[in-house]
Amino acid sequence: MRYVTVAGKSVSVIGLGTWQFGSREWRYGSDYANREAVALTRRALDLGINLIDTAEIYGLGRSERIVCAAIADRRDQVFLATKLFPALPLSPVVRQRGRASARRLGVRWIDLYQLHAPNPVIPLSRAMRGFADLAADGLIRDVGVSNCSLEQWQEAEAALGGTVLSNQVRYSLATRAPERAILPWAQANDHLVIAYSPLAQGLLSGAYGPHNRPRDVRRRNPLFLPDNLRRAGPLVECVREVATRHGATPAQVALAWLVRRPNVVVIPGARTVAQLEENVAAAELPLDAVDDRQLTEASDQFRPAGGRSAVRRKRLGDATSAVRRRVGI
Repeated sequence: MRYVTVAGKSVSVIGLGTWQFGSREWRYGSDYANREAVALTRRALDLGINLIDTAEIYGLGRSERIVCAAIADRRDQVFLATKLFPALPLSPVVRQRGRASARRLGVRWIDLYQLHAPNPVIPLSRAMRGFADLAADGLIRDVGVSNCSLEQWQEAEAALGGTVLSNQVRYSLATRAPERAILPWAQANDHLVIAYSPLAQGLLSGAYGPHNRPRDVRRRNPLFLPDNLRRAGPLVECVREVATRHGATPAQVALAWLVRRPNVVVIPGARTVAQLEENVAAAELPLDAVDDRQLTEASDQFRPAGGRSAVRRKRLGDATSAVRRRVGI
């Protein structure tokens, strides 16, 4: 496993995301939550992963409890990250929710406590007071944010009066907005970008197409509308081509492309131990400059339709098909 060192913290370039632990929307079932998730987390630690990322909203606290069971006797091997749901991020609430997460996780401190998203009504400064209090009490070691613009990240840091170590953002070959401002600033200032959905929720694995859409929570993701799945075809084919050259899988190539970027780590989920092991191997996949350029250029050409417009087109297409069936054309 390779590691990124930022602000004196060493973090595995491949982490483990745990949204799926205990969350009904992924439809993985109780056996996965009760047994597979714990075994999978322990195997992640065996393979050198130290970044385990969860959140209080995942399964309404159940993900944190599962992580607790998995790391109970291996706390010293984990850079443990969780997130505050930003429903009412006032200082007293932040302090209360941070302590509740620590109890569910069974730990005396949280390595990285993150604001899951900015609240459009409550200023970031109000939340950061609570984070500062938790840090002063020794309950959290580092503060992070998630789903923040660069300006919001900088605002949070100014309000905290100290380092906001990381910003957890959607970033992949299919979604490269962080490269415009967030990533360059992180690289210049010894901060960390944590890429969630690094496989675009499986789009880049090549497992889906216009006539083979996922049946779980991903159906709400505009990337999986038929029009966007068609648009993604050339990008996915390019990922497959590079994977074939390296004897790798498309998922490994997509992850390897990301972790070639300085100050970037990824937190893919995994359904099985085998899938986890595949993700981990991506850390050592030797993509070269030619591979990188080919993938980047294919990504540049991928222009998915925006969420609302894509949904409108799908609804129009569905309505048109219904009319055609009625009139027999």
